[in-house]
Amino acid sequence: MAIIDVVKYEANGNEFVFKFPSQDLRIGTQLVVGVAQVAFFVKGGKIFDQFETGTHTLKSENLPFLNKVINLPFGGSSPFQAEVWYINLISKLDVKWGTSTPIQLEDPKYGIIIPVRAYGQYGFRIIDSRKFLETLVGNMHIFSVEKINEYFKGKILSSLTSIISAKLVTDNISILEINTLLEELSNSAIDRLNTEFIKFGIEVINFYFISINVPEEDSSLIKIKEAKATAAKIQIMGKDVYQMDRSFNVLDKAAENGSGIAGNLMGAGMGIGLGVGLGNQMNNLSGNLNTNIPPTLSPVQTFFVIIDNQEKGPFDLNKIKELIIKKIVTKETLVWNSGMPNWEIANKHPEFENIFKSVPPPLPK
Repeated sequence: MAIIDVVKYEANGNEFVFKFPSQDLRIGTQLVVGVAQVAFFVKGGKIFDQFETGTHTLKSENLPFLNKVINLPFGGSSPFQAEVWYINLISKLDVKWGTSTPIQLEDPKYGIIIPVRAYGQYGFRIIDSRKFLETLVGNMHIFSVEKINEYFKGKILSSLTSIISAKLVTDNISILEINTLLEELSNSAIDRLNTEFIKFGIEVINFYFISINVPEEDSSLIKIKEAKATAAKIQIMGKDVYQMDRSFNVLDKAAENGSGIAGNLMGAGMGIGLGVGLGNQMNNLSGNLNTNIPPTLSPVQTFFVIIDNQEKGPFDLNKIKELIIKKIVTKETLVWNSGMPNWEIANKHPEFENIFKSVPPPLPK
């Protein structure tokens, strides 16, 4: 192979590492390091001399560490072999991220588990090129934005799950309100992610949540919206007026069905006693209005289960009982819900004790 006289790298915005394709160099070769680049000489898998932006004529004096290994000649144009690695130091600001599958979170206001999706973008730059090359790149000749994003995807998503969950619980807000806090969540994400990225010589310089949402057709979201609509109606109308409105709705339905309540009211309203009779009926209803108030949504306890080495659910206890009867879920099946720190076998969880007791044993052989 011919001796290389000029070594340079024409960088692009999506590559952060480039290994020059030839190792055949000589004393006097020109090494060109562009703006926002740094170059390293590598021999036998070890990093030696480093060169910053500029044009450098290679000689034994400016390769002191490599010189100790291969004994470069002084002067002349003698050939030698070494790898040249370039690191691109530009800031990449438009890397997209998103949840490929929904994150299962519990809404603290309504106690309902909901599937949450989120997406946005972030930016990063390499701040310690030697550490980046040593710890992350290895022997890969090219290291792209996609590779960095793929490598850190799991860390990003686990951090975001923790950030969103903590915010919901700490501020006691519903997932329906979370989009008002996107900027605050974004700032928290930068601090949390940098604790991991900096270990590899990379710094997160911006991070944005663009949207956090739940699929509109999801049943859990529909339940939350119904509960919120009821709460808003009570707040606007006042509790007493809302109760009265509910009572009239009951009377309307009773009249349509020809029930005794409607007949009693009609009889009480005949003649001179119309006002007194109707007033008594309304007072009697008012005394029992609490029975007409829609009950507060109580949390439906649901569990995820491992079936055929795959996560399934969430299922409520009725559904899990069906699976136990069908022998799909057994006492050794792993289960988890939002109140458990780790997966446990079903037999150890008190919620399933009575269910297993109620299921008949296998038929005798």
